[in-house]
Amino acid sequence: MSPSGNGRRRLVADRRANASSTRKPARKSGGGSGSGGGNGGNRRPRRKSPRRKPPQRGGILGFFARVIRFVFRLIWGVIWRGAVVVTLILALATGYYYAQLPDLDDLLDARQRGSVTMLDRHGEVFAWRGEQFGGAIDAAATSPHLVNAVVATEDRRFWRHLGVSPRGIASAIRINLREGRGPLSGHGGSTITQQVAKILCLGVGFDPEEWESEAEYEADCRRTTIWRKIQEVPFSFAMELRYSKAEILSVYLNRAYLGAGSRGFEAAAQRYFSTSAAEVNPQQSAMLAGLLVAPSYYAPTRDLERAQERANVVLNLMEEQGYLSADAADRARANPATLSDAANQDTGGYFADWIMQVGPDFLTGETTEDVIIRTTFDPDIQAAAEAAIANVFANQVRAGSEAQAAIVVMSADGAVRAMVGGRDLAGGGLFNRATQALRQTGSAFKPFVYATALDLGWRFDDLILDAPLTINVPGSGPYSPENYTGEFYGQVTLTDALRRSLNTAAVRLSEEVGRDLVRTVASEFGIESDLALGPALALGASESTLIEMTGAYSGILNGGSAVRPYGLTELRLLGEDAPMFEQSTGIRERVISEFSAQQLIYMMTQVVTNGSGTRAALADRPVAGKTGTTNSARDAWFVGFTADYVAGVWMGYDDNRPLSGVTGGGLPAEIWRQAMEGVHAGLPARPLPMIDPIAEARQPEQPLNGNGLVIGPDGTVTGPVTPRGTVVPIGNAQGQGNIGNAINNVLNDIFGPRNN
Repeated sequence: MSPSGNGRRRLVADRRANASSTRKPARKSGGGSGSGGGNGGNRRPRRKSPRRKPPQRGGILGFFARVIRFVFRLIWGVIWRGAVVVTLILALATGYYYAQLPDLDDLLDARQRGSVTMLDRHGEVFAWRGEQFGGAIDAAATSPHLVNAVVATEDRRFWRHLGVSPRGIASAIRINLREGRGPLSGHGGSTITQQVAKILCLGVGFDPEEWESEAEYEADCRRTTIWRKIQEVPFSFAMELRYSKAEILSVYLNRAYLGAGSRGFEAAAQRYFSTSAAEVNPQQSAMLAGLLVAPSYYAPTRDLERAQERANVVLNLMEEQGYLSADAADRARANPATLSDAANQDTGGYFADWIMQVGPDFLTGETTEDVIIRTTFDPDIQAAAEAAIANVFANQVRAGSEAQAAIVVMSADGAVRAMVGGRDLAGGGLFNRATQALRQTGSAFKPFVYATALDLGWRFDDLILDAPLTINVPGSGPYSPENYTGEFYGQVTLTDALRRSLNTAAVRLSEEVGRDLVRTVASEFGIESDLALGPALALGASESTLIEMTGAYSGILNGGSAVRPYGLTELRLLGEDAPMFEQSTGIRERVISEFSAQQLIYMMTQVVTNGSGTRAALADRPVAGKTGTTNSARDAWFVGFTADYVAGVWMGYDDNRPLSGVTGGGLPAEIWRQAMEGVHAGLPARPLPMIDPIAEARQPEQPLNGNGLVIGPDGTVTGPVTPRGTVVPIGNAQGQGNIGNAINNVLNDIFGPRNN
C-alpha cells in the first residue's frame, strides 16, 4: 500500500541544487524496489568543493614578511622600469652619435698643426718639430706584431666585446681602490673603442675661440670624469655600429700620441726606428705599444733602457695571450729594440729651433702641412763644437760654475754649420744664447773700425797715435779711453794697434774716419742691433748677438761682401718633388773692397800669431781673429776664421755678472781652438786670402796714412800733396789744431760728415 492509502505515488517536485549551496540532497526513505527507491538513473555527479585560501599568518613575523614582499615588488618594479628608460636613453644617445660620426678617412689625421722634418747638409734627418704624421695606415696593412702588441696591452677582449667592457671597468676600479686612488684615477679600464672615443673628444672638435691652445683642448679631452665615462658608452656603441673592428683599430693606430712629437704608429716607427709600421719586428712593436700608457715617460729618446723594460712587459703579455711563442718571445727579449742612428743623435736642437724661428711661420711654427726642410747643418761640426765646450768646462772651469758659453760655426757665405746656444747641449726649446742674447761685443767690434779706415784708403802699415785722449761728449762729459795694460805706445801701425787691441788708437781712428761711417760699415756687414752713438762705439759698447758677429766676420773672409747667415737651403711639402723655396748662398752686396779685406785679414792673423789671441792658433793652418772683453769682464768673445770656416765663441753669465779671470783671449779662444781642430780634422790646410805684407810694404815716397798725411811724433798731421787730397796742417790727432775745422770741411766733402 501506498503511504497515502489510495495506492498512488505522491508527486514531488525535483530538487535542484542551488549553485551556491554546499548541502547534499537527502535520500528518500521507505518504498520498495519497485516503487523507484534510490532513483539511481537521475543521480547527479558530486561537485568539487572550492580551493581554500591558505590561512593568513598572524603576528609580527607575518607583518615583516608582508613588508619584505612589498619592498621586493617595489624595487623590482623600479628596476625593470628604470632599465627600460635607460635602454631607451642609451639607444637614443647611440643613434645621435651614430648620425654625427664622419667617414673613416676624416678620422685618420685630424691634426691642427703639421710637422717639420729637418735634413742635414747630407740629406739625413736630424731633427723633427711639430706633430709628425707618417701617413694614414690601416690595421690590415700594419705589422701583425704591432696589432697584436696593441691589443694585448690595451684591450685583450677587443675583438669580442661590443665597445664597452664592464669586467674591465670593474677590474680597474678595484685596482685603483686597492692602490689608494680614486675609482677613476689611474687605471681606466677603457677598451680601445673607448680610448678612440676619448681621442676624438666625443666628436667635439677643436675651437680656437673656446680654447687658448690645442694642448689645453687635448688635456680636457683626456680628463676622466663620471659624466665623460657615461658619455663614452653610447659613443662607443655608435662607433661599433658605424665602423668595423679593424676600422676602429685603424683610427687608434693613426691618432694615438707616442712621444717625441709623433702622432700615430707610422710616424713613431719612422721617428724611433727609421722604418715603416708595416715592417716593425716583435721587439719594436712591443716598445711602440708600451708607449701608450705614458708616451713622454717611456719615449726611447728620453730613456732607452726604461723603454726596453716596458717593452719586455708587453712581450710577456703577447706570450701569455698566445700572440708569440715562447721561443719568439725569448728571442725578442734577448735582442731589444734600439734607436736608429737619426733618432739616437741628441744634437742640433738649438739649430733646429733657430730654423723654426727664421723660417716662414706658415711653413714652420704654424704650418698645417707636413714640411721637409733641407738645411746647412753638419752633424760632425756640431759634435766638435759641443765637445769643445764640454771639455773646457770639465777641465778648465771650476766645478759648479754657472757660466754659459755659445758657439756658431759657418762657412764664408753665411751657411751655418753648427750652433750651440748654451751648455745644455740638447737645447731644444731652451733660450738660445747664440741667436737671442744681446751682449756687448767689446774689442771684437774693432775690425769694423779698421775696415772703415782701410776702405777709405788707409793702409795696414799706416801710423796712428796711441796716447792719452779725451773727447767731450755732449750730455755725458769728457770721455777718456784707456788701454787694458794701462800703458800707451805712441806711434803704432794699424796692424800693431789691432794686434795689441789698443783702445785709444781704435777710438782715435774711429774719430778720424767718422763714427757714422763706422756704424754704416758695421751695419752693412750684418750687425743689425742698435749701435752706440758716442766714441765708445769703437770699443764695442754696442750690443749684438753671436750669430750677427760671426756672420759679419764671414763678410771679411769672403773678400768684403756682406752675408746673411742662413740655415735653410730647400723647403718642400711632404710628397712633393718640386721645392717651394731654395737658397744656395747668403752673400749680399759688397761692403769694402777686396784689397781692404785682404789687408784686414792679414792684420787679424797677427792677433792670433803674436797678439791677444794666441791661444786660438792652430798648428797646421793660418788663423785670423779678434778677442773681445767688455767692462768688468761681463762678456768674453773670440771670433775668427780659417780659409774654410768662421766661428764665434761667447762666454758670460745669464744674469750679466762679471766673469772671474776670463778674457776673450783665454777660455773663449781655447774653446774656439778645440772646436776648430775637430772641424778641420781631415781637411787639407789652405792659405787665407790675405795680402803678402812684404810685397805690399810701403815705398819710401808713400804717405803714412790713408789721407796721404804724415803724423808727427807730437801728433801734428802734415805731409806732401798726394792724389788722395790736399795736405794742410790740421793740428794734432786729438782734433785740437788751429785750422782743424777747415780740413774737416774738406774731408767731409770727400768722405761725408764725421763726429769728433
